[in-house]
Amino acid sequence: MGMTMPNNNNESALGLENSELIGRIALLEEMLSKNSMVETTLSDSEKRYRRLFESAKDGILILDADTGKVVDANPFLLQLLGFSYDELFGRHIWELGVFKDIAASRDAFRILQDSEYIRYDDLPLETRDGHPIDVEFVSNVYMVDHRKVIQCNIRDITARKSAEKALNTSEAKYRNILDNIGIGVALISPAMEILELNRRMREWLPGVDPGQHPVCYRSFSDPPRTEVCDNCPTVKTLRDGAVHEDTTRAIRAGKVRNYRIISSPILNAEGEVTAAIEMVEDITERLSLEAQFHQAQKMESVGRLAGGVAHDYNNMLSVILGHAELALEKLKRAEPVQNDLQEILKAAKRSSEVTRQLLGFSRMQAIAPRVIDLNETIEGRLKMLRRLIGEDIRMVFLPGEGIKPIRMDPSQLDQILTNLCVNARDAIADVGKITIETGMVTFDKTYCDDHAGFSPGNFILLAVSDDGCGMETETRDKVFEPFFTTKGVGTGTGLGLSTVYGIVKQNEGFINVYSEPGMGTTFKIYLKFREGDAVKERKAVSAKLPKGHGETILVVEDEVSIVNLVRIMLKWLGYTVLTAGAPDEAIRLAEAHAGEIHLLLTDVVMPGMNGRELADRLMLIKPDLKLLFMSGYTADTIAHRGVLDEKMCFIKKPFSRRDLADKVHEALEQE
Repeated sequence: MGMTMPNNNNESALGLENSELIGRIALLEEMLSKNSMVETTLSDSEKRYRRLFESAKDGILILDADTGKVVDANPFLLQLLGFSYDELFGRHIWELGVFKDIAASRDAFRILQDSEYIRYDDLPLETRDGHPIDVEFVSNVYMVDHRKVIQCNIRDITARKSAEKALNTSEAKYRNILDNIGIGVALISPAMEILELNRRMREWLPGVDPGQHPVCYRSFSDPPRTEVCDNCPTVKTLRDGAVHEDTTRAIRAGKVRNYRIISSPILNAEGEVTAAIEMVEDITERLSLEAQFHQAQKMESVGRLAGGVAHDYNNMLSVILGHAELALEKLKRAEPVQNDLQEILKAAKRSSEVTRQLLGFSRMQAIAPRVIDLNETIEGRLKMLRRLIGEDIRMVFLPGEGIKPIRMDPSQLDQILTNLCVNARDAIADVGKITIETGMVTFDKTYCDDHAGFSPGNFILLAVSDDGCGMETETRDKVFEPFFTTKGVGTGTGLGLSTVYGIVKQNEGFINVYSEPGMGTTFKIYLKFREGDAVKERKAVSAKLPKGHGETILVVEDEVSIVNLVRIMLKWLGYTVLTAGAPDEAIRLAEAHAGEIHLLLTDVVMPGMNGRELADRLMLIKPDLKLLFMSGYTADTIAHRGVLDEKMCFIKKPFSRRDLADKVHEALEQE
C-alpha cells in the first residue's frame, strides 16, 4: 500500500495564495463600498442641484455650448415664457420666438462661445403668447461630464422696471411742478448746505451749483455772509422740526429785493429732521402794489370827501349864482350896486371852477362833454400848469394852426395835461423843458394797416414832450398799466397814466409814447374829430337864450332855497312850474294834477327815494313825461343810481340861468 507523505513546501505556498486572495477581496469590497458612497454622494448632489434648479425663482436655461440647443430648463423659466419642457428641449436658442432678433441671437451665441460670459442688464423678450417682458440675462460656460454647457440665468425685471419708470415719472412730474411754480424752492441740509434748487432759484442764483453743496447763507447773500441770517426760519426748522416763516431783503442786480421765506421740515421714519424745504417768494412788487393801493385808497377817500362837500357847496353856489343873476336883471345899468353884484357873480363862478377842478383831480367829477377850442383851453390852463411844475422847468406851448374844435369834457383835458406834465416834471432831474404841441393829423387805411392800434380818420394831435431821463423799453411797455410806477412809495399812486389812457379811449382816441433812455419822452394823443356834431353844438351854444311856451315843469328838490331859485328862473323863462320838496309829495302832486306835465326836473339824491326811482314811478302816471336830472354829487354816486346813461339829460350844480335854459330846452326837444 502506498501512502504519500505531506510536502511542507506546497502547504506554505497554498496558504500564501489564500491570504492574498482574501486581501484582494477585502480591497475590492472596500473599493465597492467607496464607489457606492460616491454614487450616493453624487446622487444626493444631483438631487440637491435639481431641487435648487427646479425651485429657483429665476429662470435657468441650459444650452449645449457647441450647438446652442436647449438641454434643460427649470420650471420658473417654463412658466415665465409659457412653454412646456418638450417644446424647448432640443431647440436652438435663436429658434425661440422670445428671442426675436435671430441674427443678434446667433452673434451673441458666438461671442459667448469665445468669451464664455455675456450679461444683459435689460433685455426685452416676449412670452409665447406675445406678452412683452423685460429680463436681466447672464450666461456663462462650464464643463459637465466632459462637455461644455452654457447656463443662462434669466431674471424677470418687468415689475422693477415698471416701478422705476413710475418713480422716474413721479420724479419728473414733481420736478416739473417745482420748476414751473412761481416761487423759489431750495432743499437745505442740517449743515445748511444747498442740496437742490428749482428753476426759479437757479434763475435768481445762476452761479450756485447744488452739486458742490455750497452753504446757503454764503450763496444766497450778496456780499456772502459769514454766519447764518438773523431770524433764519430754516435754522429754526432744522432745530425743532416745525414750520417757520420770515421776510428778508437781498440785493439782486444792484437793487434791493424783498423775499418771504417759509421753511418746512423733511422727516425720516423715526421722525428726525433730515433736511428743510425753503419756499422763497419775491414780494417786492406786491409790497410796492400794496403801498400804492393804500395811497390810492387815501386818494379815494379824499375824492369821496370832496364829493360829499361838493353836493352842499354846489347847492349854495347855485343859489348865489342864480340870485345874483336875477338881481342883475332887475337893476338898471346905472345902479351903483351893480358892480358889487357882478363881483359876487364872478366870485361864485370862480368858486364853482375850484370845485370842478378839485373833483377833476380826484377823478370824481360828473362828465359833461361839450365843444371846446383845444388851443384856447390849453392856453387857459398854462398858468396853473406852470405853478404845478415849478420855476426850474420851462414850459413851452406850440399851438397848431387851423385846429378844429373837439367835443370833450374840459375837466378830462385838465386831467390829461396835469398827469402828463407832472410825469414830465418828475423825469427831469434839475432844469429842463416841457413842450405842449397841437396839430391836425389824418391817417389813411394804408398807414393804419402798418401801425397797430391806429384807425383811419381825422384827428387832433395833442403832444406833451420833455427832455428828461427817458425810459427803457421794459418800462415804456408798462406805463399805461394800472398801479405801475417807477416812483418810490408815497410819491405816486401809479394811476396817472392809466387814467390818461382811459380818458383817451373814452373819447374814441388813442395814445402812443416815444422814449429812449437819456433822450426824453413824448406822449402823443390823437382825439377823433366829428365836424358835423361840433358845428351843430357850437351853433346851439351861440344861439339866443331859449325860452318856454308855458310848458309845465315839475321841480323836485329837498333843498328849499334851490326849489325857490329854480321856480323863479323857470317862470322868468316862460314855463309853468310845479314844485315838491320830497318824492312822495311829487307823486301825490302828479296824481292830483289834471293837466299835462311836460318835464320832470329832479335832484338825484333825496331822502327815501332817488331821482331815478321817482322818474320811474311818475312815468307810470304820466307816460309822456320828459326827464332832466340835476345833482351836486359826483359821477360815481350818480352812476350808482343809474342816471348817467348816454341818452339821459343831466345838469350839474351849480348852474346858471343860461345852463338851465339850455338843458331844459334840450330835454323838452329830446324824443
